Amino acid sequence: MTDNPKIATTSNTQKDPDDWVSGDEPMTGAQRSYLKTLSEQAHKPEAYAEDLTKAEASKRIDELKQSIDLE
Repeated sequence: MTDNPKIATTSNTQKDPDDWVSGDEPMTGAQRSYLKTLSEQAHKPEAYAEDLTKAEASKRIDELKQSIDLE
């Protein structure tokens, strides 16, 4: 396997959020909305927080999706 992202066979969407270049930036509006919805559906309001980074939000979204069997 190669490390060149232009010819690698794995998708960037599979990259660990901890490895994202922009992972420390505030979560996006789309993440904020989706995380809020998922936290309500999973009955885990504590999973939502306004001050999350993109990486933290992504991890919480993945965890909530698993907890309500959306994956």
